[in-house]
Amino acid sequence: MKQRVTDLFGTEVPVVQAGMIWCSGWELAAAVSEAGGLGLIGAGSMYPEVLRTHIRKAQTATDKPFGVNLPLLYPDIETHVASIVELGVRVVFTSAGNPKTWTGHLQAHGIRVVHVVSSVKFALKAEDAGVDAVVAEGFEAGGHNGREETTTLCLVPAVADACAIPVLAAGGIHDGRSTLAAFALGAEGVQIGSRFVATVESSAHPAFNARVIGAQEGDTALGLKQLTPVRLLHNPFAAAVRAAEARGASPEELAALLGRGRAKRGMFEGDLEEGELEIGQVSALLDGLPTAGEVVRTLVSDYRRLTAGMQDPHFTW
Repeated sequence: MKQRVTDLFGTEVPVVQAGMIWCSGWELAAAVSEAGGLGLIGAGSMYPEVLRTHIRKAQTATDKPFGVNLPLLYPDIETHVASIVELGVRVVFTSAGNPKTWTGHLQAHGIRVVHVVSSVKFALKAEDAGVDAVVAEGFEAGGHNGREETTTLCLVPAVADACAIPVLAAGGIHDGRSTLAAFALGAEGVQIGSRFVATVESSAHPAFNARVIGAQEGDTALGLKQLTPVRLLHNPFAAAVRAAEARGASPEELAALLGRGRAKRGMFEGDLEEGELEIGQVSALLDGLPTAGEVVRTLVSDYRRLTAGMQDPHFTW
C-alpha cells in the first residue's frame, strides 16, 4: 500500500478514520490507530477541556500515532490549538476555513497538517499554504460537503494531477474495493467516515447507528447549501430544511431552523425525528456493527486479495 502517507503519519497502512463530530472520541481514534491506521478525535463538537480529556485518554489507550480533526471555524480555536501543541498530538486534519491561518504554527511544533478540500482550486490553495497533504472529499461524503457537488470519481484524479503533495480520497470509501478504486484514481491514502460511525467504539447514539445501518439507496441528500452544505439522512428535520429551501428561505432563516445543538440532538442523543443526522451515501452499503479494528483489518485483507488477483492473467488486457 502507499508508502508516502504511511511515512507521513507513522502508521502501518494509509487508512484514516475521519474526525466526525459527536462520533469520533478517543475510544474510536485509539482503536483505529491500534489496528494500524490513523485515528482522529473530532474536536468540532468538543469544549476545550473535553478535547484535552480525549487526547489524554487516547494517549493512555495507545502508543501509536493518532490525530485531531480541527474545523478552522471553531469559535475557540486558539485554545484547541494550544492544547494540541502542549499535549504532543502528532497530526492535525483541518477543514472549513483557511489553512494558512494555523498550518505554519502547527508545523513549527512538529505537527503534520492535512487539509480537507472539495475542489482543485482549494487543493492548490492548501498546497500553497504549506500543508503536508490534502484530503479530496467527494460529493458522496457525509457531514459537511462541497458546494460544487463533484463526485469522488472526478475529484480525486483532478486533485492528484494538480498537486505534488500526497492526496487522500474521501467520500464513498468504506472497504477494500473502494480503497483500491481510490488508489487507481491517484490517491495515496483514504479517509473513511461513515463506516467508522457504525462501529462498536463510535460515540454515536445506538439509535443513530441503527438508522445508519438500516439506510437504503437514496436515503440521504445534500442540504443547507446556503450555509454549510451537509449530507443528511431523511427525517422530519431534513424534510423541513428541504421545504424551506424550496420556498427560497434566506440563510438567516435556515440558520434559525438549524438552531443550536441540532447535530448533538440527532447523532449523540438519538433524536431521529428532529435531530441532524449526518452520514454519507455509502450508508446504504453498510451492514452490522463491527469493531473499528475489524473494519481496518478486513479492508486491508480485502485490498490485498484484490490486488493479488490482478496479477492473474485473466485481469490482463
